[in-house]
Amino acid sequence: MTSKKITLLRYLFACVCMLLALNLLIDYFADKSDVSSSFSRLSLRKVYRYNGTILNSTGSAAITSSSSSSNNNTNNNINNSLALATALTTNVSPFANSSNPQQQPQQQLQLELHSNNSINQVNNSKENTTGAPLPLCEDPVIEESSPFVPNITLESLDVINDQLGPLLEPGGAFKPKDCIARHHVAIVVPFRDRYAHLSIFLRNIHKFLMQQRIAYRIFIIEQTNGKPFNRAALMNIGFLEAMKLYKWDCFIFHDVDLLPLDNRNLYNCPRQPRHMSVAIDKFNYKLPYRTIFGGVSAMTREHFLTVNGFSNSYFGWGGEDDDMSNRLRNANLFIARYPINIARYTMLKHQKEKANPKRYENLVNGINKIGNDGLNSIKYDIYSYKSYPTFSWYYAELKISEQKS
Repeated sequence: MTSKKITLLRYLFACVCMLLALNLLIDYFADKSDVSSSFSRLSLRKVYRYNGTILNSTGSAAITSSSSSSNNNTNNNINNSLALATALTTNVSPFANSSNPQQQPQQQLQLELHSNNSINQVNNSKENTTGAPLPLCEDPVIEESSPFVPNITLESLDVINDQLGPLLEPGGAFKPKDCIARHHVAIVVPFRDRYAHLSIFLRNIHKFLMQQRIAYRIFIIEQTNGKPFNRAALMNIGFLEAMKLYKWDCFIFHDVDLLPLDNRNLYNCPRQPRHMSVAIDKFNYKLPYRTIFGGVSAMTREHFLTVNGFSNSYFGWGGEDDDMSNRLRNANLFIARYPINIARYTMLKHQKEKANPKRYENLVNGINKIGNDGLNSIKYDIYSYKSYPTFSWYYAELKISEQKS
């Protein structure tokens, strides 16, 4: 080989090395929202970004950029968030078009005070062509058995978004157009690496809920890798992040692998905490035990604040729902349920999760930790927020660790 060829090969090798080094530098300094989540593997064509509206202590709303929210979402003192949740006097509509943040002014917006009903009347005014005020929605009355048959055919999220997106507001929000919703419900789904389940869940849950005459929005809270899955902590995060967008009446905490089977199973706001997934096919449509509160559960905003949310101590599978059951009982709240022939669900197949070896120990000590283990102790970063046509997605890193003793 001649010296010229050797020199040329050296130059080529040096160029390749420089390109690799440049690529590493770009990846290092790039926004974490683009590189951290395995969610990017989904190849979604339609991506809606949203500059989150966060109410400050004066009752006004500040529009913040995605980058600033990523840097400032570490919750070192959750008392401010609790004050936000309990003292909100201004509602930001969860149905505002958030798909084009460039059109939103980057300044503090002073909002007028409205009740829930007046806000929804304004939101519905565009659809109300008769000029008459819209009535309040009534819960659907279904006297006889009304099966809901899920479609569990797997489709990509692109297809689901294309099919359901035109029927929804950005972020997976929906409100009835012919009446003012009585119930404003945040559906919070803790999530990690269940993309097939998510696609099937979204395809069915929207069709199921849109006929119930409630206003709702679906929040998918994904946990970053690096720590065991903490379902309860993600539900706490979902509550706090959802409350930054709107003063929801109630929250339904929903596993992504459960699909309802009866249209009489109403996802409205309960007077007492409601265990929704009473009869699951995996358990032969029987309640496993009387105090169970896992799977799908509904609580009002006040219920959730009263018990300080879920415990953050449960890393791995199991225990957090029983801990919540104990918290409710300690607060003199009881668990309500629909009849077993109504609250029926099917569970999508999945591998059994690794159990939390400390769940029993945590349950024994749980009652003594209610005051300092929950909403007021959660610490996390939101790396990314994206408003997809069928759901609002948060990518969250827990800043808490499993106790070793």
